[in-house]
Amino acid sequence: MRRLLVILLFAVPFFAGAQNPIVQEGEFGIGLGGAHYFGDLNTRARFNRPKFAGGLFFRKNFSNYIAVRLAANYARVGYSDTYNTRNDYMRRRNLSFNSNIWEVALQGDFNFYRFLPGEVGMNFTPYVTLGLGLFNYDPYAYLGGEKYFLRPLGTEGQGSTFYPDRKPYNSMAVSIPFGVGVKYAINDRINVGVELVHRFTNTDYLDDVSKTFVEPEVFPLNPDGTPSPALLLSDRSYETGTPIGGKGVQRGNSQQRDQFATATFFISFNLQSYKCPTAN
Repeated sequence: MRRLLVILLFAVPFFAGAQNPIVQEGEFGIGLGGAHYFGDLNTRARFNRPKFAGGLFFRKNFSNYIAVRLAANYARVGYSDTYNTRNDYMRRRNLSFNSNIWEVALQGDFNFYRFLPGEVGMNFTPYVTLGLGLFNYDPYAYLGGEKYFLRPLGTEGQGSTFYPDRKPYNSMAVSIPFGVGVKYAINDRINVGVELVHRFTNTDYLDDVSKTFVEPEVFPLNPDGTPSPALLLSDRSYETGTPIGGKGVQRGNSQQRDQFATATFFISFNLQSYKCPTAN
């Protein structure tokens, strides 16, 4: 019996050092789901008009708890004042938009539990993520069945001599992604998970709405004397009754920046290396 105890005493450290020679270096994956916008057309943070979202990512592990992620994401967002049935002013304003968002982000991920794919009891964890991103957007709307990009039209007088202080807004903006997720390792090679990420941004023009209406004289007429698309898209309340726009009349809230969020299901594939056991 004493001899058996001695053998076990020497064997346990050997097997402890020899087990799990596989090192999880990181993972790459793809996610698909939905996106939603929050801003001057959706002031009550309603989740009633989700659109498609997807992305690719590479995650580098620094431990079983901490990783850094590089992600490339796409999200389509949009909204319309026709959904604001409880706010008569917004319903009468009658603005709408859609936009394709292309984002690149660098994020830090923190697992709540030790995550070690292939190990029993260590194949599941919730996590949080926080980072910094850069994205491109270009809002557009339809008029008479024809698609118009809104930024070049200067619908709030941007670039006009009437409003020299209103410069055309940039099509690039900064995002701060903050989110939560859960992931589960099916085996030592494949993981699945669900993630919800909200983006705070530094732009109020994701929806092309920010400040006040401007007077019709800001927009030139068509050569035949008819209203130009810029004029017709700057104030669409004429489609719901008497126009409500005019110089200085509130069109949006410039004190709050626009935001968007994505909810995605993802699958990822682990990148592994083999660590040779050290001889004692």
